[in-house]
Amino acid sequence: MPLHSPHSFAELTEDDLFTQLDQENLPRHVAVIMDGNGRWASQRGLPRIAGHREGLVAVRDVLNAFYLLGIPIVTVYAFSQENWNRPQAEIDLLMTLLEEFLHQERQTFQERKSRFFPIGLLNELPASTQDLVHAVAQETGHFTDHTVAVALSYGGRSEIIDATNRLIEDVQCGKVSGDVHEVQFEQYLSTAGLPDPDLLIRTSGEARISNFLLWQIAYTELYFTKTLWPDFRRRDVLLALLDYQKRDRRFGRLPHAVSPQNRL
Repeated sequence: MPLHSPHSFAELTEDDLFTQLDQENLPRHVAVIMDGNGRWASQRGLPRIAGHREGLVAVRDVLNAFYLLGIPIVTVYAFSQENWNRPQAEIDLLMTLLEEFLHQERQTFQERKSRFFPIGLLNELPASTQDLVHAVAQETGHFTDHTVAVALSYGGRSEIIDATNRLIEDVQCGKVSGDVHEVQFEQYLSTAGLPDPDLLIRTSGEARISNFLLWQIAYTELYFTKTLWPDFRRRDVLLALLDYQKRDRRFGRLPHAVSPQNRL
């Protein structure tokens, strides 16, 4: 177990932070809202695309860190439905960067036996992007030990509405009968088959969820950092995990130390 207080973590080296981790208490699923690319570029007098390119460097570094730590599932918020409201030139560049990333990481997914698992309204992506996304997902779909889920044209509210509509269709055609329970409803979500995230990380100092995994994060631990996404690296991953490990995850239950006789 960690020997230092959380307040002293910032003073430790990266290697020392690693030694503080409780390897038996790592999250199974980490979700990440990657925010701050534009501000990172603006602070340096660079075009926004420079921030997005540096953000891809952070993606690789962070995914590598989670893989080496043995965390089996990582979900990243790459492109929201609201992002379609950005200037077309920026959207086109983001799609180009996504395709570059998939071309460059395709072999890495194979070598690591990592499943690429896209979620969201993929039919809204440009045709070339759709084709590549589906191709990499198909190539890696048989891997089970490690999953990289990428949210593309994703919105939590629309996911729930879409799941509800598909459930209604199955009820009307007789595939589903009786009362619907949570586990059954979850099979209609785009994340079907994945456990809920244990930890959600958001960068850039914003403390909101931004329509991400609204159903899935009901009991997820939230971690907000002021670090802009392009600056987020392995050290920041370790700090987030150490913060997670000091949480008391009760899922609405009373602490173990509290007996039924002492609830009030």
